[in-house]
Amino acid sequence: MTEDPRGCEKRPEQQVRIGQAPLNRRELAVKLLWIGVWLVFLSSPVKDLASGHHTTAATAAGAIGLTAFVAAYLTLVIRNMGRSFSPRLVVSLLSVLGVLAPLLAYAFGGAWLGLFIYLSVACGATLPVRAAFAAIPAATAAMFLIGMRWHEKADESLLLVPLIGFAMVGVGQLVRTTVELRKARATVAHLAANEERLRLARDLHDLLGHSLSLITLKSELAGRMLPDHPDKAAQQVADIEQVSRQALVDVREAVTGYRRPRLAAELAGTQVALTAAGVTAEMPAEPDLTGVPEEAESALGWALREAVTNVVRHSGADKCLVRFTHRQTLDGPMLELSVEDNGAGGTNNGPGNGLTGLTERLEKAGGTLEAGRTRHGFRLVARVPAVRAGDVGSGA
Repeated sequence: MTEDPRGCEKRPEQQVRIGQAPLNRRELAVKLLWIGVWLVFLSSPVKDLASGHHTTAATAAGAIGLTAFVAAYLTLVIRNMGRSFSPRLVVSLLSVLGVLAPLLAYAFGGAWLGLFIYLSVACGATLPVRAAFAAIPAATAAMFLIGMRWHEKADESLLLVPLIGFAMVGVGQLVRTTVELRKARATVAHLAANEERLRLARDLHDLLGHSLSLITLKSELAGRMLPDHPDKAAQQVADIEQVSRQALVDVREAVTGYRRPRLAAELAGTQVALTAAGVTAEMPAEPDLTGVPEEAESALGWALREAVTNVVRHSGADKCLVRFTHRQTLDGPMLELSVEDNGAGGTNNGPGNGLTGLTERLEKAGGTLEAGRTRHGFRLVARVPAVRAGDVGSGA
């Protein structure tokens, strides 16, 4: 409970990286395992080759053809599923599948009709929607015609091939959408960073531009006055000191403002941190902060960050509920933050340094902190004054 949860990358590595290429051997192995499970439909061709019903040359040719089919299928699905359409590579590999599937099924029998399922899956996963809607029925028709050659009714396969193919069209669209959303999120973050840099540049210009110009002007003036009017030059130097001190105060206040947590930024960071950690988050809209003192908002931002850190790092929770509530109390209007999860609630060794420091920070802002276990997890409640103390006394 001491660090920003946005730095936590431990749990996200355990999640499925939808629409992203594997970054290491473990992710590649997981992806291959997920795809390899669906190779179960190849059991019939393998059994047919092992049955001894074919000549040695036919068995070797069938094994080579089946190996080439599987290699083309895996290459196509692993490299291109959910990615932008690459005509040359996709059409080339689909052509290999489109030739091998009917050729092997026609030459070796009805046990090989299952290859059309993989052809349908590859079309649905890699082709544009319109092309896939034409290719999948074509694969189904080819399977039906070859099935008639071997007197196979293939009633189940006739239903399975188009169903799986069209389902993969939806899966491919989902993966593409996920990739686009991830790119959009990165773009938004980049634009936000640029906007923050521009804001910092504007603030520094507004804070220091006038002061530095005035210091430069008075320094030149003092230099000209020094030989003949040392007393006036001394006054200019005193003015320079006063301006520079005020500029230093302004810069320190600005830096303090940049360091102070803002509730809107903390809410956005909370959503990202919880989602990345695999925690289902129920987030509120940004509360009305009209009249809320800056130190109270800052303390509430620290409370939200600390609570989410606890959820991500220590609780083991998979659900988290964040609420903001305006309450009227005997001490005046209060803004209440509640963070509740369904986790284990950490250790039983009493409040940690994070909660202790947070309690002190809230008390300094005139607020309070309550934290403890509930029947279903852990709950933290932070309260701060919704208005300044002087405003309460004046009836505001």
